[in-house]
Amino acid sequence: MQDSTATPGGTSLPDMRLVLDSPRLRRIVVAFAANRLGTWFGLVALLVVVFDHTHSALAVSALLLCWQALPAFAVPALVARVESSARGRELSGLYFFEAVTTAAIALLQWHFWLPAILFLAALDGTAALASSALLRAALARAAREASEAPGATPPVNSEAAAEEAERKANALLNIAFSVTFVAGPLLAGVLVAAAGAATALFVDVASFLICGALLLDLHPHVAEAAGDSVGERLRAAWRVIGERPVLRRLLLLYALALALFETAAPIEVAFVKSTLHAGDRGLGELLTSWGAGAVLGSLLFAALRRRPLAVTLCAGTLGIGLADLGFAAAPTITIACLAAVIGGLGNGVELPSLMSLVQESTPADMHGRVIGAVESLTALAVAVGLPLGGALVALISTRAAFGVVGVATVLVAFALLGLAAWRDPQANPAAAAGEPKQPRRPPELAALSSDP
Repeated sequence: MQDSTATPGGTSLPDMRLVLDSPRLRRIVVAFAANRLGTWFGLVALLVVVFDHTHSALAVSALLLCWQALPAFAVPALVARVESSARGRELSGLYFFEAVTTAAIALLQWHFWLPAILFLAALDGTAALASSALLRAALARAAREASEAPGATPPVNSEAAAEEAERKANALLNIAFSVTFVAGPLLAGVLVAAAGAATALFVDVASFLICGALLLDLHPHVAEAAGDSVGERLRAAWRVIGERPVLRRLLLLYALALALFETAAPIEVAFVKSTLHAGDRGLGELLTSWGAGAVLGSLLFAALRRRPLAVTLCAGTLGIGLADLGFAAAPTITIACLAAVIGGLGNGVELPSLMSLVQESTPADMHGRVIGAVESLTALAVAVGLPLGGALVALISTRAAFGVVGVATVLVAFALLGLAAWRDPQANPAAAAGEPKQPRRPPELAALSSDP
């Protein structure tokens, strides 16, 4: 049975099968899944290598800081630089660059030098965040192409069809993300234990090479009237965010939500092992339950086509907050795992909701740069949230810490609900005036206009 929704004008929106019929879209999703799975192999192996050589939790923290947080400051400029180049294969080049840096890290385990590993991890993390933003922008473009089915839709409905295709593509990407989130750490742990960290790192190298090869025909270049200057392109992106109050509030609120999500991570270990006395097995069960919930949440988002994105974003954030409150009250690991499933459900819904909101409220030629800003916010949230979680555990009990984080997350969820009427007049002046919605203009025309 086809999954389609009729627009007010009577035109059916593309179903998931139509989206999957796009060869380019399929390759993007496969490349993303391969990359995410390989990244887990590389991360687990790298953590093992650093700890085995240093026996220092501080060294492991420095690794995560260099790989996840420091790149946040370079990603927007790198995305703008790639989009300004007309060569056409820079996205594949980023994946090939990651393959080189990861191979160098693998070789360094035989001549271990922590500063070199931290430097390479920072370079790899920067390329990873930038390529993720560019890949999501490419996904949106491919989804829009897939929505242009034979028999042109009337202009009044073409933008609605394109946005529906974007949502479905984001849902598909999120399913791939959630599956690798569950399977990646488990498979990586098995491989590192059986074959060693070097083998796992070279598996990661292979995943980057596969991604680069699959995406050779993707051209992330975006033409812009301001020219190819990185500074001008960054200023244009900041103008888009600054002139759209709802988009600006969305990003600020989501940055706060992300910091709270990351705050809960270090609390979990102490909660399971010291408060519930469930040991390593209990921690594995909790993480597996969260991952299973994330897969279910991804499937749920794919089915919630008619729900406003601000509502699904709020619901997903609320689910994570309720999970934290459930942890605070859970008397046993079984109850905690049930709460983790709810949190995973929320996790699987909130991320694609955010990406679809950002794409639908941003001109198509700005997708890469604005999503790059979102990736940077994610990285900064790690830098803020992890130390905050550790501080809460040191100052109060794990249950109280989860209670504080849970209440704060629930409050942010309700603040996000206030974005239900999220479409800015600047994003769609015709809709604000009560006129039929017009299709989004090509990037070249948009760039020549005085509108953001």
